[in-house]
Amino acid sequence: MIIAVDGPTASGKGTIAKAIAAHFSLPHLDTGLLYRAVGKQVSLNGGDPDNADDALTACSFADDLLEDPHLRSEEIGGLASRVSVHPAVRQALYERQRSFAQQNGGAVLDGRDIGTVIVPEADVKLFITASVEERARRRWMEMQDREMEITLVEIEKDIVARDARDINRKDAPLRAASDALVLDTTAFDRDQAIEAAIEAVSERLGA
Repeated sequence: MIIAVDGPTASGKGTIAKAIAAHFSLPHLDTGLLYRAVGKQVSLNGGDPDNADDALTACSFADDLLEDPHLRSEEIGGLASRVSVHPAVRQALYERQRSFAQQNGGAVLDGRDIGTVIVPEADVKLFITASVEERARRRWMEMQDREMEITLVEIEKDIVARDARDINRKDAPLRAASDALVLDTTAFDRDQAIEAAIEAVSERLGA
């Protein structure tokens, strides 16, 4: 059983995907973390995330980089969005994601092109979204909890810019698959969003 969870940044897709994986006893992969690792590696290499060759070179990052808590920062999120526009980077990470999805028993993957590109054959596809204002508020609260210095205005501007890059990129743009269940979590708290998502997945599997 493969479950694909897509959506823009700070929509809650990662939290929802983890909860779904736990509920159905499936392994979970946050594919966005792979792109964040590439962005971080570009920075470590002194490269340019907008340069396709520099970004591709960074795809050979060491596995332990995925454990770096700095990958969750807004700075690295911005770099991830920039390296993800390069087709060569997406291709380099494609097989890694496909292999995870196709393991025995299935898996839950979350990202921006899981249901449209990585596993279009997924048994269930969710597209999680929320308003820009709510997504910015959530990310700001998260940064406050981590005692990271950033304003709500800065986060909102970054989210708008990242949405534009993700939606308008030529290769694997952010969009809901035609057969995805779209869940707007703007008015939901964390528990309500998780409950609605698990219910939606269960209904689709039952159908």
